Amino acid sequence: MIIRVQTNIGQWRVEVGDGSSVADIERKIAETRPALNYTNPLSLDPSCTQPLDQHASLSSLGLKHGSMIYCRVDASTAAVVSISSLESAQEGNQGLASAATTAGDPKHMKRVIQPDGSIKLVHDPNSAVGSDNAFRKGMMPLRDMKMSWTLAEFNAMEDQFTFRVAAQTERWVGSEGVSMEQAEADSFQSYLRQFAFQRQRFGFLYGRFVDEEMTEEEKVNMKKREVLFGTELPGTEKEIKPKNKKVVVEAIYEPPQEADPEAAEGFVPLDDPYEEQVDKLAAMLGMKKVGWILGHPPREKGFQLSAAEVIMAAELQIEAADGIEETPFVTVRVTVGDDGNVIMEAFQVSKQCMEMVAEEALLVGENPGFCYVNETFTVIQEGKESKTVDNNFFLTVVPIHMHSSDTFVSQFPKANRDHDSRKQSHDELRKQLSKSGSAGWTFIDLLADFNLLIYLSKYLDIDTDISAICKSIVNRDIPLGEGYKLIIASMAGLDNAY
Repeated sequence: MIIRVQTNIGQWRVEVGDGSSVADIERKIAETRPALNYTNPLSLDPSCTQPLDQHASLSSLGLKHGSMIYCRVDASTAAVVSISSLESAQEGNQGLASAATTAGDPKHMKRVIQPDGSIKLVHDPNSAVGSDNAFRKGMMPLRDMKMSWTLAEFNAMEDQFTFRVAAQTERWVGSEGVSMEQAEADSFQSYLRQFAFQRQRFGFLYGRFVDEEMTEEEKVNMKKREVLFGTELPGTEKEIKPKNKKVVVEAIYEPPQEADPEAAEGFVPLDDPYEEQVDKLAAMLGMKKVGWILGHPPREKGFQLSAAEVIMAAELQIEAADGIEETPFVTVRVTVGDDGNVIMEAFQVSKQCMEMVAEEALLVGENPGFCYVNETFTVIQEGKESKTVDNNFFLTVVPIHMHSSDTFVSQFPKANRDHDSRKQSHDELRKQLSKSGSAGWTFIDLLADFNLLIYLSKYLDIDTDISAICKSIVNRDIPLGEGYKLIIASMAGLDNAY
């Protein structure tokens, strides 16, 4: 299986066996990067605060084919040496480290003098790797991998790098699709309208995956199939199980980002120091990341998502599913039509798209309406080899609806917005909480605002204070302690008027 390792200098693909451990991943990396120095160890999270136990098996950690793990490395120690070079060095009784530093240059490598005078090993573009003798572009010749090949072995090798693309025919969301919280959706599109939808922006959707029950007609049809084909229904009493998921979005969080029309996505995500706190807060409120939303300028008819957006959607689905598995995780796009009305649509990308992205087989090219195929791979589309794939082949449309949340409000300024007339502040906290006791609002009603809670978590302890507040929000039968009311009211300058 393939494990993806995201580092500070790029993403690596590591192939290991099903029963492998974390140590096996490190050993596999060391085969081609023998001098590598980890500044932060292999971890489950991008911040590298959850290091993996070297002796733990991948299955015990829930890692599957396509799963992502993270680390940070010293870039100066990450020079790549080909496997055949290492084997040659080992046969000469030289260690792995010496293979990267020996005076005799390893095969497929050359020495480059750096500006500081140090010497670094890099790939030689004139070597066998990537040459006309290579099995595929960027790979070694077959003979360097193995001395002899059977036809079956060769065909199996070919199949690993060949994808037969077909139009998406299934989605993993039920017929009710995704339901967006109206006020949150309005706020997102209103901010885009400030820039006449000429700036691209994204956010993460937080909410729940809800089982969608079968209709009576569907239950009858299933029973008919049981009679015809003798299929036993699940459960001892032939209970009909929920058939799929509905996505209920209650909040949108817009992480730090910069608008950049030169970037493939139209924006550049920035480091988010509150990423873990936002996910933890969502979990305390009974929510999780269920999708992402992006806003973009108007496009020609039929052009739904760009190649960069398709690839990002696939990466997020892989992360949500913890591998290349079915997931209700959705992509929502927001733009404006020729008539000035807002267009909001939801999609999922296919499992095949997830597989191709995990293998790094898809690239962003000149035409954003197509995914370009990495030259190492072959794509067969409609019976013919193709260098590009129409993005729509990877997409399926998900029904989208609106609702007003029964639990949460959306009144506090959103995080990380520039050029916005309202900023998160204690003054905005006071304005919102001062409504308590009027127009039917209670103090806890007004605290039940995702972005307000994110703001409070910067000043209150998330594991004690914020946790207690969240319990009272989720279950209104649990009263919020007077002490917490006093602290928050004092922060807002309300003089205990709550």
